[in-house]
Amino acid sequence: MRTARTAAALIAVIALAAGCSGSGGKNEENAADDGGGGGGGKAAGTPRLKIAMVTHSGEGDTFWDIVQNGAKEAAKKDNVEFLYSNDKEGKGQAELVQTAIDKKVDGIVVTLAKPEAMKSVLGKAKAAGIPVVTINSGGEFSTAFGALSHIGQDESVAGEAVGDELTERGKKKALCVIHEQGNVSLEQRCAGVKKSFDGTVENLNVDGTNAPGSQSSISAKLQAAKDIDAVVTLGAPIAAYSVKAKEDADSKAEVDTFDLNAEVVKRLKADEVGFAVDQQPYLQGYLAIDELWLYRTNANVLGGGKPVLTGPAVVTKKDVPKLEKYTARGTR
Repeated sequence: MRTARTAAALIAVIALAAGCSGSGGKNEENAADDGGGGGGGKAAGTPRLKIAMVTHSGEGDTFWDIVQNGAKEAAKKDNVEFLYSNDKEGKGQAELVQTAIDKKVDGIVVTLAKPEAMKSVLGKAKAAGIPVVTINSGGEFSTAFGALSHIGQDESVAGEAVGDELTERGKKKALCVIHEQGNVSLEQRCAGVKKSFDGTVENLNVDGTNAPGSQSSISAKLQAAKDIDAVVTLGAPIAAYSVKAKEDADSKAEVDTFDLNAEVVKRLKADEVGFAVDQQPYLQGYLAIDELWLYRTNANVLGGGKPVLTGPAVVTKKDVPKLEKYTARGTR
């Protein structure tokens, strides 16, 4: 596994946080008692906190299951009641943040895939004295919107890592599949690929929540442009659609993807996916809950004003033996 450029080593941070604690569509759930990492021991002896996580996830995106698994494990350890909700539309996500504010939660974890939709409501969170940590997307807006810090990967750097890898593999023409229009992080990934790739890049917009429609669109593009030799997907579920679309189109293009899950690991093993870029979503969820707990109990802030980077790392078939036991249990 090759960690690309500026990805940060966070082992010390995790160890410190663990030591301090001592011992899809619109939805909301109380998930504090359902951890994904199998940790044991007693919860922290600090007062019970309530922390909400509100993301831009659409239906069926397994990436956010992994984020939640990390958050639930940290919540269990930190004596936190964890509330999760999501809406792929910016307006709906903002409304869910307002619901969390109305509940007087002790902290909010939020994504900024559609930042302008979130600006006003995060100002209300700040006015209410509720600390916010941003994760995954929109890191460049985090400080301006009043968040303590941002936890995730630099999407432009991640895109450049993919472009470099495609060049190293001798590819000439890549199709970059954007599965959610208007998501700034996905656009940054494709722009990063285009910046560093020696070949050409064409973007294709699909609806990631519509598997048959996405597969059909990708297949049609591959049939129309036989010179495409790489398909870059920006989420693990879209990689599966693209493998099937490649077969439908009788294309020889290599499918590569951002993000990792058990299905992608199986496809790496079977040589159906060339490589994946891991941003460690479990770590994003875990550290976000831990940071808010640390802030509330000890006034700690991670990152020193800079993003806390959890990736990117390029994962290939040779990394499968090391990772598959973790992807099988939903923590990588």
